[in-house]
Amino acid sequence: MVTSWETIKAIDDILHPQSIAVVGTSPDPVSPGYQYLRFLVDAGYRGDLYPVNPRGMSILGLPTYPELAEIPGAVDYVICCIRAELVLDLLQQCAQKKVKAVHLLTAKLSETGDEKARRLEKEIAKKAKELGIRLIGPNCMGIYCPGERIPFNHDLCMEPGTVGAIVQSGGLAGEIVRLAALRGVRFSKAVSYGNAADLNETDFLEYFLWDDETKVILLYIEGVRNGEKFFQTLRRATQIKPVIILKGGRSRAGIRSAASHTASVAGSMDAWQVLFRQTKAVQAQNLNELLDLSVAFYFLPAITGKRVGIVGGGGGKSILCSDQFEEAGLEVVPFPEEIVKLLESRKPGITRWLGNPVDASILASINLKSFDMLRYMANSPAFDLLSINTSEDSFYQGDLWIEFMEQEVKGALMVHRERLKPVIAVVGNPEIGHSAVDNWRWQALFRFREQLTNEGIPVFPSPGRAATAVSKLVDYYRYREKAGTSSVEK
Repeated sequence: MVTSWETIKAIDDILHPQSIAVVGTSPDPVSPGYQYLRFLVDAGYRGDLYPVNPRGMSILGLPTYPELAEIPGAVDYVICCIRAELVLDLLQQCAQKKVKAVHLLTAKLSETGDEKARRLEKEIAKKAKELGIRLIGPNCMGIYCPGERIPFNHDLCMEPGTVGAIVQSGGLAGEIVRLAALRGVRFSKAVSYGNAADLNETDFLEYFLWDDETKVILLYIEGVRNGEKFFQTLRRATQIKPVIILKGGRSRAGIRSAASHTASVAGSMDAWQVLFRQTKAVQAQNLNELLDLSVAFYFLPAITGKRVGIVGGGGGKSILCSDQFEEAGLEVVPFPEEIVKLLESRKPGITRWLGNPVDASILASINLKSFDMLRYMANSPAFDLLSINTSEDSFYQGDLWIEFMEQEVKGALMVHRERLKPVIAVVGNPEIGHSAVDNWRWQALFRFREQLTNEGIPVFPSPGRAATAVSKLVDYYRYREKAGTSSVEK
């Protein structure tokens, strides 16, 4: 009960089209057809691009064609931005042009709950199948493939990475890609698939399982078309790659919203909890956690130990960090004997005062820096993971505080480059208003976050969010290690 090789090949063709026609292109900047053409032009799509408009004109410097048949070259992929009642005729034209797939941005179909609209969606799916044309959607944003310079929104990062995303919602698809990119995550591909009249969540999951460019799979899902097939595919997928799922439609109100959003049958959360337990998919409780987990799995190796060494921040922050790390299931272990002896040799009695987590304000009294403590712990077998906390507040004026912070960041980067232990960073992300954006303190924090991220250190906005993401990553790789699934055949 797996997706056929024919379907996997069809999805790969969809994600790598040599030519795209945007049907329903208009010179009106608020029209969807104009916007899709603009996405592709601005991103520098590398294939042939054909706007289709019956009135014939130039749009964004490209000549338009009154219908598909008049396009001189081959058309692999069509983005459909026309009304639902015109789609059946368009599919007939696509067949004559040997189009492989159609993305139906077109909405107002089964998600409306209207019986006539539901029947039309079924007719569209039936006609496409008869003609050998695959569909994405309807009611979705389509594909994002940075390697081919195909976006589904404005200003998306075009640097390819290793995360594949399957997102039932159109709006969330762009948000996930955009917000994850701000934290250094780069995508192989992403698909917004909407009502799933043809290709669905299981088909895309099977594709990403086989896609060598994708190492981590993210899903935002409201409901599934075939529960048993999805379960079996997911169980196989998690034996090979991490699969992180945010389930939409958990509450009664959410279930109602899912039905009106993408015509999904959301299913009971009891059933979904069983699915998470049995498949070992990693569950995200909200969008922030989905992003945190994507950061953790994108940057960190397969950690299976839970012993963490924490450096930085004052006493109060260190205590809160210890609490949140241990509450999430990690272990904030005491210094091993060799580090205790080393510290005591510098100042007898200091280890009654200084421990793990390391309160950075104490280090000056024994002429040590955060970097030194990170090095000690990085070289010790007592720790599996290191976390550096930045101090967002200080009684020093700007230049002294920034100098101090620059030294902390420099130390973290030096230890990270030695690859002795995985390193994460906690750098606050304050909720500030527009008037505070140019404040020197927040500007410095923005810069420090960017420096760490650019070097491959995963950055989290709070100890609690860091701990939750890392703990779930460790649990997943412990499952893989215990099950011995690292070499499972796809």
